[in-house]
Amino acid sequence: MYPRFVKDRVEEALSDTRVVLISGPRQSGKTTLATDVASEKIPYLTLDDANVLRSAINDPVGFVRGLNHSVIDEIQRAPDLLLAIKNLVDDDKTPGRFLLTGSANLMTIPKVADSLAGRMEVVRLLPLSQAEISETKSGFIDRAFAGSNPKAGHMIVGDDLVEVVLAGGYPEALGRASWSRKQDWYHGYLDAIVQRDVRDVAQIEQVAIMPKLMSVLAEHSGHLVNYSGIGASLDLNHVTTRKYVSVFESLYLVHTLQPWFTSRLKRLTKSPKLHFLDAGLLAAMRDVSPEVVHKDKTSFGAILETFVFGELQKIATWSERKCTFSHFRDKDKNEVDIVLENRRGEIVGIEIKSSATVTASDFSGMRKLADACGDKFVQGLVLYDHDKVVPFGEQLFAAPLSCLWGGS
Repeated sequence: MYPRFVKDRVEEALSDTRVVLISGPRQSGKTTLATDVASEKIPYLTLDDANVLRSAINDPVGFVRGLNHSVIDEIQRAPDLLLAIKNLVDDDKTPGRFLLTGSANLMTIPKVADSLAGRMEVVRLLPLSQAEISETKSGFIDRAFAGSNPKAGHMIVGDDLVEVVLAGGYPEALGRASWSRKQDWYHGYLDAIVQRDVRDVAQIEQVAIMPKLMSVLAEHSGHLVNYSGIGASLDLNHVTTRKYVSVFESLYLVHTLQPWFTSRLKRLTKSPKLHFLDAGLLAAMRDVSPEVVHKDKTSFGAILETFVFGELQKIATWSERKCTFSHFRDKDKNEVDIVLENRRGEIVGIEIKSSATVTASDFSGMRKLADACGDKFVQGLVLYDHDKVVPFGEQLFAAPLSCLWGGS
């Protein structure tokens, strides 16, 4: 079993918080982690069981009555349980009363967010990071905000890097030997999500169109979001398209990365950027395999950017430095792929290149960002397919992509 580096955070939360929710996409390992954290004596109930689900929906108060330290799996299938849990933990404020898992971002549902405010801590669990696969806990984000020079761990470059990126992070897909079998798993996974989970989180009038919309989104990953353009080929207006995209976002399939802004610069784009949360899923949607990349590497850039974005999201779940994610782009098209900002307003910029060569021009957007941030700019990194760290000025480095799974 792969190590999950958020385990310590879950256990810490259970020691001082009444309800802890492990939230993330299906098949990311939530149930395995929850049962690993909980002792065998703690009751385990899954709402994927039809009889258990029926009981929870028909009588949520009766369902939780008498439960003490319990694990409830896939809580999004019966969200009314959360109000019953709220009343229960208000009467008895003992920490660690409930450990929940959910395959949807419940905090996007107003009545859920309000009902357990101050009573529940949410810990995200995304598919496996490369750091977890290599069993080396990454301190990439903490090192960057400390201003430390980039540090690479197990070096992966060239064809080996392509294979790592395209494989993604879902354990079931990683366990399949051939690329066709891996991609079959991803397509089956997506079909199951659309048929089962979409209905749990939203009222969708045109469920049959959701797989087609996902295919269109795959072609837009790494690009600025234009809801009208995305929906046009499916005869969806921008309002409906935005609503449907938000459903995929709540299921941890895609993410809309908001633009970074500052009062120092007036000519910044206001459009978010679309990313998939798993590079393997994106590769399957685009039908990209190592053989395809070997023939034409142009298909690899957007998938690599998704991979780095996903890795950073995963590392953030266990990092000491809490940070927000955004992207930088001005009207002159100077851009930085990912901007990290911590609670003190300090900034780290990340640019991604699929090539083994970096030049000074690759830092043009980073320098614009650094000028806009002033003394809040800590570090700018261009991550590339090489094994050498190369300085490009004060606080600016070209660094191997392998730094993402380097040690602390």
